[in-house]
Amino acid sequence: MNVSFAEDMRRIDESVVKDYGLPAIALMENAGRRTAEEAAAMIGGAEDKTFTVFAGGGNNGGDAFAAARHLMNMGARVKLFFTGEEERLSEAARAMHDALRAMGVEIRPLVSDRDWDRLRVSLRFTDAVVDGILGTGTHGELRKPVLRVIEEINAAGRPVMAIDIPSGVEADTGRIGSLAVRADRTLALGLPKVGHLLGAGANAAGQLLVDDIGIPRALLEGEALRQSLITREAAAKLLPARARDVHKGSCGRILMLAGSLGMTGAAALAAEAALRIGAGLVTLAVPERLYPVLAAKLTEVMVVPIPDAGTGYFGGMKALEAALSLAQNMDTVLIGPGLGRKAETSEFVRLFAADVKVPLVMDADAIAAFQGHLDALRDLPQVPILTPHLGEFAALLGKTVDAVEDDLLGVVREAARAYQAVFVVKSACTVVVYPDGDAFFTTCGNAGMATAGAGDVLAGTIAGLMRQMESGMTPIVGVYAHGRAGDLAYEYNGNGLVAGDILELLPRALKELTNTTV
Repeated sequence: MNVSFAEDMRRIDESVVKDYGLPAIALMENAGRRTAEEAAAMIGGAEDKTFTVFAGGGNNGGDAFAAARHLMNMGARVKLFFTGEEERLSEAARAMHDALRAMGVEIRPLVSDRDWDRLRVSLRFTDAVVDGILGTGTHGELRKPVLRVIEEINAAGRPVMAIDIPSGVEADTGRIGSLAVRADRTLALGLPKVGHLLGAGANAAGQLLVDDIGIPRALLEGEALRQSLITREAAAKLLPARARDVHKGSCGRILMLAGSLGMTGAAALAAEAALRIGAGLVTLAVPERLYPVLAAKLTEVMVVPIPDAGTGYFGGMKALEAALSLAQNMDTVLIGPGLGRKAETSEFVRLFAADVKVPLVMDADAIAAFQGHLDALRDLPQVPILTPHLGEFAALLGKTVDAVEDDLLGVVREAARAYQAVFVVKSACTVVVYPDGDAFFTTCGNAGMATAGAGDVLAGTIAGLMRQMESGMTPIVGVYAHGRAGDLAYEYNGNGLVAGDILELLPRALKELTNTTV
């Protein structure tokens, strides 16, 4: 499924009318009906229930008018408040407004103190709220009357159904300028928006539902849309079935350069993740001082010592020569988990990345090695896959996390283009962005995965898929499998899950993908 910006949906809506001859009111009617159905489902039905519906002056308000009518037809009592200006309604929204008037519905403005008193009383006794105040055109600070309405809705603590996007959330970024409705469910119309998935908008949206509302499928699947959701079906299509005559060598020879004194766990998690996702052979190269620890800890992984002069860190020409020699016979290399940030280690990373000839995945401290050396990243002889979390990504670019989150997709797209790298940026919704601008949002993952080592498992998962499938697509499948394993772990452990739980359930997530009919 594609993901849209506000302008994308505006163009699609225009094409529905211009190219397909469908009137705008047809889509509004469908949006209202589906909103009413989902709002009713949210509280177990509409019959004899009370809904407080808020309609703004745009087409989002027209959808709310239509939803109010359908809720009434379902047997609900509806209290409707209007925050817009009647004379500025579009033709379709005015038709929905007038139909309610013809039904004898009182459409209450919010002008006098008495109007606001009515609003508070309605919210106190309502069973649910429908938010149709603002649509996808919201930017920046909100008008005071709208802010006041949102404050009242949030203070009421009633179940909220948002139409298309919670009022106050910017559709293109997920940013909230001052305040936004906190929805329990959001019905995205046509396509999910970027703002549903990123930043504060993801929290405000609650459970995200999507309905095409009758828009022709060809428009929703248009190639002009450069961002998509990573669904189970999409990931399964990218992962080919394994032939019966494969052997361990044909399933991927993976080299990992990881670990430093005090950080052996990251190396072990990444290496085991590659095996758990189906790689045939995994070699873990570690500083010589760490060799006894990791050789004893890992059974199926081949552990190789790298000269370290007793320091417990990577660095120096002997280590570089040994690492490059190992990489020659590998299908891919992962460098970074638990590597440490000694100056000599960072230099080792940059020199290795500039010389290695096989596909390269960089995580954590390997990414930090390029802080202040972005030209070196851009000039690498291949397109590397980088897997930073938000803090690491912001630090790489010399920005604050807040500045990055203000327009995460835009910032990651520019970085991928400028530095010719695939970025897998880990956040509440992990996003994969390619140098050509194509972007993919995960549909899996949960708050319990905010735990030490989860990122190491993801990096190992992506590296472990190399050779099993088209290498450029491994981040998409890796992100899905990792997130799905995390969701399975959450079912058992909730917020107490640890990275090892994700690791143990990677095979089950992989099996689900291979058993999916596409």
